[in-house]
Formats: sequence, C-alpha cells, structure tokens
Amino acid sequence: MTPRAGLFPAIFLALVGCGDPQPPEGPYAPGPVPGAEIVDAMLVGHRLMDAGEYELAQKAYMRAAVTQGMTADILAGMGSANLGLGRLGTAERLLRKAIEKDQESPEIWNNLGVVLVEKREFFEAEQVFRRAYALDNGESDSIRDNLRLALAKSENSD
Repeated sequence: MTPRAGLFPAIFLALVGCGDPQPPEGPYAPGPVPGAEIVDAMLVGHRLMDAGEYELAQKAYMRAAVTQGMTADILAGMGSANLGLGRLGTAERLLRKAIEKDQESPEIWNNLGVVLVEKREFFEAEQVFRRAYALDNGESDSIRDNLRLALAKSENSD
C-alpha cells in the first residue's frame, strides 16, 4: 500500500464528518420555522425606520405592498425611507402619490414638506407645512418647528 492510499479514507471521513448530526454553521440565516408567527411587514418597516435602517425598511414596505397593495401608508413609508436615503426625487414622487390616496394625513404632508426643504423649494414647503399643521390642529411640535424653519428659510432665500 502506498502512502497516498492511506490518506484517502482519512480525507473522506473528514469531509463526510463521520455522520455528525449538527447542521453546518455558515453565513446564511436559518430557513423559516414551521408554525412561527408571521410579523406584519409594515411594523417591521416602521421599526427599521426608527433604527435608521432605511434600505431594509424600504424592502419591508415592498413586502407589505405585496399583501396589502400600494396603500397610502405603504407609499408614505417608502417615500420616507427614500428621504432617509437621500433620494429626494423618488421620495417626493412617492409622498405625492400617498397624498393622492390620503389627503388628510398630517404626517405625509409633513414628510413631503421636509423633502421640499431639502430640495430648497421653501415657498412650496411652507404651504405644505401649513397644510400639515392645520390637519394636525396645531398639536405636533415637530410640524410647527418645520413650519417655522420653512418660513425662516423662505425669508432668507429672498
């Protein structure tokens, strides 16, 4: 028997793992767990937005759209995620579509105003924030602060 012939069984047993029942550890996530509770993709998207994970939030909102359709909430979530990613044109387009579906949401109007301020469109941002503030009955400090900012910037841009 040659020295090489003795290596084959040792290498074969090392590769096979001697019947070790442990699943291999690797970089991949485990598969779905049968019987596990499904988490709402919108909730996941909102939590990812809170964590600053805008790309992952956008994917969660897309998953929600598959089951719920393109609702105003999903469009607004996707628009807000794009705002966080700095994609102002896409964010504006999605938020305007969300407003077409729900004109009474102060949050959507506020987010559109933020996009317009970022695009340096202060006059329109001021009008959008006024609308959001009126819909919110003046209860939101953040909308009021955004309106003040838009007013100050529109005065300074002249």
